[in-house]
Amino acid sequence: MSSTQDLDYPQLLFQYNSGFLLTKIMTTACELGVFDLLLESEGPLPSDVIAERLGTSAYGMERLLEACVGLKLLAVEMKSERAFYRNTELSNLYLGKASPKSQYHHFMYYSKTNYLCCHYLTDAVREGKKQYKRAFGISSEDLFEVLYRSEEEMIKVTHFLNAFWSVCGRDMISAFDLSPFTVICDLGGGAGGLARECISLYPNSTVTIYDLPKVVQLAKEHFVTPEESRITFHGGDFFTDPIPEADLYIVARVLHDWADDKCLELLSKIHKVCKPGGGVLLVESLVDDDKTGPLDALLLSVIMLVQTEGKERTPSEFRKLLTAAGFREMQVKKTGKLYDVILGRK
Repeated sequence: MSSTQDLDYPQLLFQYNSGFLLTKIMTTACELGVFDLLLESEGPLPSDVIAERLGTSAYGMERLLEACVGLKLLAVEMKSERAFYRNTELSNLYLGKASPKSQYHHFMYYSKTNYLCCHYLTDAVREGKKQYKRAFGISSEDLFEVLYRSEEEMIKVTHFLNAFWSVCGRDMISAFDLSPFTVICDLGGGAGGLARECISLYPNSTVTIYDLPKVVQLAKEHFVTPEESRITFHGGDFFTDPIPEADLYIVARVLHDWADDKCLELLSKIHKVCKPGGGVLLVESLVDDDKTGPLDALLLSVIMLVQTEGKERTPSEFRKLLTAAGFREMQVKKTGKLYDVILGRK
């Protein structure tokens, strides 16, 4: 081993050690409204003006803005020995709330929920249990009671769950030719991000969003417009209540919340009501069968440890679940995005 390679190891570890700080710098700038202010401004602004308009200290804001420049979230130019800041294209597209592709709610959820839970990762590894009790000081460890503990929280979480589909939903729905499936049911479909992609790509399709009654009510009031008539809603618990008959069931970012027995229970229930020749479309972050990556999927699996009963799985693990549930065909499509797609056929 060369001395150069030797020296790289500490540097790599120091980069890992600072990872949490990068997240908090970005989400703090989001929370304070830095990117929103600069998105709306007519030109670059100096740090003292930004601080005044956002109600922060000038000293603290200057440190934050400098760090955002280092992260390529802001650009800076010097005028008469004063630093003027503006958003980069990255921030305009994904961090300003007004952008159609904004991931603001996605990142704020990570900051306000995932970050707190991961503080207790050591306990989660020791116990093999989610950490809501320690992170939030509440008696319940039920995921949905935590996520939907008030209407305000429900709206934030629904924005978070829906935001990601604005940047990669089409990749998920177009991974396979779904045109043969005209009656589609999106289990846990929330605010309809994937449903919109379905009806956009497949003009002959209709989509029923099946979710908890309070989520359905929220989506109808705040997210889905009356003009989207090919999207309908069905309130219920897909573990305990009947599931509507359909040609295709979309199950996106659902199975990773649950242990294998619950996944098998849900997939078997879907298989039972699925029309002959129909199928199930799973959208999940796939771990390689050799368990070496990709890193995003492995990190997401750690988040599942501290928040749920589930994990991210390999294609082979999904194949076993689908086969046990009665599905006899399975196709896997790696999308190159955070999430991948599996199509199982009845």
